[in-house]
Amino acid sequence: MEILVTNDDGILAEGIKVIAKKLVEMGHKITIAAPNVENSGKSHAITFKTPLVVQNLKLEGLEEVEAIRVFGTPADCVRAAVHLCKKRFDFCFSGINSGYNAATNVLYSGTVSAAIEANLFNIRSLAVSSSYVNGQVNYESAAQIAMDLFEKIKDIKINQVYNLNVPYLPYDGIKGIKVAKVGRDVMSIYDITSEGNEYNLQLKGFPKQFNGDRDSDIYYLNQGYATVSPLIYDSTNKKSIESLKEIID
Repeated sequence: MEILVTNDDGILAEGIKVIAKKLVEMGHKITIAAPNVENSGKSHAITFKTPLVVQNLKLEGLEEVEAIRVFGTPADCVRAAVHLCKKRFDFCFSGINSGYNAATNVLYSGTVSAAIEANLFNIRSLAVSSSYVNGQVNYESAAQIAMDLFEKIKDIKINQVYNLNVPYLPYDGIKGIKVAKVGRDVMSIYDITSEGNEYNLQLKGFPKQFNGDRDSDIYYLNQGYATVSPLIYDSTNKKSIESLKEIID
């Protein structure tokens, strides 16, 4: 397959190299398009008031792979690849992200937004994220789980976005992959310091008490499962359309 690989941690991040090498080993043709620097939390921002700068790059260990460094956001990277690389991509991998993109983090994640951007160009996509624990990420374990999932979904012809999260466990310690809904938990724990009239808020993570949805991604991740959630980018509340029409019309 012709596969686009992108991320939000930057083109030199370990996670993107691990997933790219795994795909090459499986015999896929890949193209890498990733930001010049980390773009975590940039969501679906794009560059449009200034030119988007793109450079060709050779990555160590992946010298034979076409790679471009994009001085923009994760969504920009997908746009650059679609417009500059003379290929029709069959699939897009975004990641492996350092840290979960579960629950409401999907709204802020550059990793997830890159996958969604690919889907807007009719490219099926998979966002891959792995738990960050004490400064460590088990990229190899996450990559193998991603390959297991990819083998199951690669022939599905529906233009779909999949969001995969993998706990910080060895591959054989992961209980399996659960299909889960996106949780409602919000990453909202801050360390707050102050000096004079200035406050510094450092975002740390999720509250210890979760909303309790037992079929959510956060719930299953805490039980030692990897989770996959099918995402849509249509933000229309279809249930409210008719009732709103009755009020407005």
